[in-house]
This record gives sequence, structure tokens and C-alpha cells, in this order.
Amino acid sequence: MTHTTHDRRRGWLKAAGAAMLAGAGSLGALSATPAFAQAEWPAKPVRIVVPFAPGGTTDISARLVAEQLSGVFKQSFIVENKAGAGGNVAATEVANANPDGYTFLMGTPGTQAINQFLYSKMPYDTAKDLVPVSFVIRVPNVLMINPGVKARSIEELIALAKSKPGQMSYGSPGNGSTGQLSTELFKTRAGIFATHIPYRGSNPMLADLMAGQIEMSIDNLPSAMPLIKSGKVIALGVTSEKPSPQLPNVPPIASVLPGYSAESWFVVVAPKNTPAPIINRMSSEIDKILKKPEIIERIKQIGGEPVGGTPEDLGKFIAAETAKWKKVVAESGAKID
Repeated sequence: MTHTTHDRRRGWLKAAGAAMLAGAGSLGALSATPAFAQAEWPAKPVRIVVPFAPGGTTDISARLVAEQLSGVFKQSFIVENKAGAGGNVAATEVANANPDGYTFLMGTPGTQAINQFLYSKMPYDTAKDLVPVSFVIRVPNVLMINPGVKARSIEELIALAKSKPGQMSYGSPGNGSTGQLSTELFKTRAGIFATHIPYRGSNPMLADLMAGQIEMSIDNLPSAMPLIKSGKVIALGVTSEKPSPQLPNVPPIASVLPGYSAESWFVVVAPKNTPAPIINRMSSEIDKILKKPEIIERIKQIGGEPVGGTPEDLGKFIAAETAKWKKVVAESGAKID
């Protein structure tokens, strides 16, 4: 082969390569960038922001995931608690964060579905500003009372509340939490009234429930399980359609109020425009973590169910839950301004 022919062939190959990239349009440019990002990421600590105070199920879920991801990536995954406005403070911070794969949110039904129907003004667009990464855990909620309350069944609690109209109070981990909405739905179905006292997380609310400052609450089972086991609070019902394996003798609220159902869930979401390869890598690693027998056992011990799956799976789930909770908010008449 002559030198001229060799140069001509090399030139042709360059032209063909350029034409292929041009033909692929922006796809070619995009495919190069995420590959680089994926290879380099994470090069520094990653934040997982939790929208409630330490100690609740959202926090427990985030710390479990962070601990495991730190081991997988050999890089720190740090949990930061930013309570306030039913999760809106944390969700807004993440929605406005640089979409570089170093900030994620442990999303809840409040941040991903409920709040948009409770608040007249939202600081972020629920459907657009936060994108699905991974479904982590789903849990039933549990109806609890202070041991001093003169009721030992769902029926007795309803009768007691009816005999003391407007005198009972209930606590929730915060405005917009499933604890609030589950209780509002319970009140509507049971035809009772109790004053809502919102807290900045499960721990302070449960402390007041133990102390008798509030009489009843519906909260996530993992947060409440230690207090139920120790007898410091009494569980009357679970919000799932079937009994929880962790509380086999506690009936579903639906056994007294047919059709009642209000479970909680915890998911990892990211700011929009976070590179797809980073989202897919995070999702894949979390899915693997949630399939480990020891992790499954840890989650079951606190009353949860590991889920996992793809970002697409989570997107469909959140859409369905959004439709469900929209109806619950409308039925309960709950509003926050």
C-alpha cells in the first residue's frame, strides 16, 4: 500500500467516524459524557438528605442505604437531616441542588405525592424537579395509644373518641406525613374528631405519646416497634390490608373500617438532569443491597419490606400513589397553608 493510499484511507476513516457522530446527533455527545461521569463518580462524599429528624423510619432507611453504599463505592455516603414543612424544606434543597450525582433525597409519600395536594403553594414541582432512582422500603403504619387511654381495641378507641367529642389529640411526624393523612382518613371513616399536633419527626412525637401529652398516633411501624415491644405504647391496628408479621395479633384497621389502607414508603430520588448512568448505577447497587439476606432480615426485623427495582418501576409506582393520596387528601379535607 502506498503512502498516499494509506493517508487517503486514514482520512476516509476519520470522515466516516465524524459522519457517524454527526448522524447520532446529540446522542453521540451524551454517550461520551455519562461514560466519563460514571467512571469518575463518586470522587467525593455523596449526600443523602432526609426530610425528617433523626430516629424515624425515613432516617433509618437512609442510614441503612448510606452505610451499604459507602462500602460498595469506597466513598462516604453521608446522611443529612433537614426537617421542616412536611419534607418540603429538604425536598426543595435537593430539587435545587447541582445535578452532579452528589446530592440525593430519601423521598417519602409526603415529598413525592401528598404535599402538592396539601399546600396551596409548593416550592418545587413534585413531578418534574425530582427524578426516581430506587424504591428502598415499604412499611405499614400502626395506630397507637398511650397506655393511659381507656381503650384496648379499635372499636373501643372509636367509642371513646365519640364520647369525648373534640377532647382527644393525635400526633404525627409532621404536616403532610402519612401519619397525619392516615389518621385523618381514620377519623373520616370512623366519624370521630381529634386535634392534630404536628411534630418535626417521629422521635419527638413518640416521646410525647409515651408521656401522655398526646393520646394517639399513627406512625411507621419501624419507628414505633421498640416502644410497642416494651409496652410504652399500645398498638391497636395496622394500616395495611393484612396483619404485619411483626405484630401478628394486631388487626388491620380495615377489619373494622372496610377499605381502609394507608402504607408508607421510602425512596431515593435525585435532582432532575442528574446523569442517567449515575442514576442507573445507584439504582442497580441499591437493588443488589436490598437482595442481601442479612439486609432483608434487618429490614424485616424493623417491620419493613425491601423493594428495589428500576427507576422506571419507581416512576410508575409514584404515579399510582400520587393518584391514591390525592383522593385521600380530598376525602379527609386536610389542608396546610
